[in-house]
Amino acid sequence: MHILNQKSIEKTWGQAIAQPGVEFSRTNLKLLFGNIPKCLRGTLYRNGPARLERGGIHVGHWFDGDGAILAINFTDAGASGVYRYVQTSGYQEEATAGKLLYGNYGMTAPGAIWNQWRRPIKNVANTSVLALPDKLLALWEGDRPYALDLESLETRGIDDLGALHLGLGYSAHPKVDHKTKEIFNFGLSPGLNATLNLYKSDFTGKIRQKAKFSLEGLPLIHDFVLAGEYLIFFVPAVKVNNIWPILFGTSTYGDSLKWCPEVGTQILVFNREDLSLVSRGFTEPWFQWHFANGYVDASGTVIVDIARYEDFQTNQYLKEVATGETHTLAEARLTRVHLRPDTGKVTAIQELVDKHCEFPGVPQQNVGQASRYTYMCTFRPESDISREILNAIARFDHHTETFTAADLGENRYCSEPIHVQDRQNPAQSWLITVVYDSNSHSSEVWVFDCDRLDDTPVCKLGLPSVIPPGFHGTWKPD
Repeated sequence: MHILNQKSIEKTWGQAIAQPGVEFSRTNLKLLFGNIPKCLRGTLYRNGPARLERGGIHVGHWFDGDGAILAINFTDAGASGVYRYVQTSGYQEEATAGKLLYGNYGMTAPGAIWNQWRRPIKNVANTSVLALPDKLLALWEGDRPYALDLESLETRGIDDLGALHLGLGYSAHPKVDHKTKEIFNFGLSPGLNATLNLYKSDFTGKIRQKAKFSLEGLPLIHDFVLAGEYLIFFVPAVKVNNIWPILFGTSTYGDSLKWCPEVGTQILVFNREDLSLVSRGFTEPWFQWHFANGYVDASGTVIVDIARYEDFQTNQYLKEVATGETHTLAEARLTRVHLRPDTGKVTAIQELVDKHCEFPGVPQQNVGQASRYTYMCTFRPESDISREILNAIARFDHHTETFTAADLGENRYCSEPIHVQDRQNPAQSWLITVVYDSNSHSSEVWVFDCDRLDDTPVCKLGLPSVIPPGFHGTWKPD
């Protein structure tokens, strides 16, 4: 834990996290520029750590902040927004106490060592969201999801999806098959040797099938990919060096993770139908937080696109984000991996874009299938990326190998771009991002035409309060 250096964050992105995010109830949003497209109808949901301090003390890592959900609803009457914290049990306890009580990814529980046993970690529900027909799930991979009301964002409580007992996590990166409506996900059960739990759900989110696979040690697995008939995991060369200091509260999970390039990247290929292991292989070491997409090509080769880091410096960089001032260089490149699913053997690795890439994704209807476009966050060309956070969004065209970026302007910072397709005109689509403008210390919602990212936005909407930079979101059409 640390005290935030207020002086160091003046007139930078650090202003956005200097104070906890301020909730607001349903509010009509002011149109600042342009017009809302007539066929843009539905709700954007975004999640992220909005409270990084309590009682004047800051958390130890960006991953430790309490989650808050932003919902932006587009209707014929205009756009409205709601912003609310997920009322987890830990959040409520700490709000009542007026101080931090729990440990987490990058911090141990404050106070005496026995606090580590009483309050080992807090479900911060801060990483992503999954919009189901009758509820919104706030996701955090260390525990079960919290269910919220789709309209008001009122927290309903922990949701076991019909099959998640205590101790089973549900990752922040479920994959939804657009055609079958099946939802695939996983969770890790920690231990000296962790267990990888696989889940297959119906369109309501209810888990219909489970499987488990024993791993070696306790690795860091944040995401996976759906590729045709396969579920694929790249287990990075990052493992907990020694679990005992974590259990005894003398070290955090984040600080106990060790980069082990000598073990390489393990590849696990599972059958999506019965969740059985198809193959297991190894390749050169790298680290990825996020997959962009995967599919099976005409030859039967699996194609997987990732935001690839050469090492694990990204963990230190993200730790520094919580202080409002970074200095560690951590670059990822959009990279394509070719592998044989029957053997788990990698046949080729190619860098697609020679620019930093994070939060890569494809249109929802293309998940698990070939997609012409990949969307992502990146940096403006003049940025010192060791001292900035993401400040541009972009599209890569796999057919023409063209990279097109939207320049948000100086001192403006973006969130993960969310792709929205016009259901009446499949050729038309938009890209939505939440922008923090440190010039005016305000947050806005920007909508771009996907085919004109290098042009001005279609529209800009003002938000009632600053939305701290966050992680993932989704779109739910009307």
